[in-house]
Amino acid sequence: MGIEADDLREKLEQNGELMIAVSEFEEPLELHLHDTEIEDETVRIQLTDGVLTFETDAIVGTWHHTHSLEDLGLED
Repeated sequence: MGIEADDLREKLEQNGELMIAVSEFEEPLELHLHDTEIEDETVRIQLTDGVLTFETDAIVGTWHHTHSLEDLGLED
């Protein structure tokens, strides 16, 4: 299943950040241009306390995550 590495790179570059669902993790992951390396078969995310690596085949969904004023408690 999974997503093609080229498609993943393109979506990340287009939006600067990208949410993904990975079959082996319960919670979605947020990818950022500055901390994510996407190779042909693997994704590597540099976290504050280590590196998370998984196969692109394990990605089962992607979406663009947005933030709103309401999310930040700043709405009028």
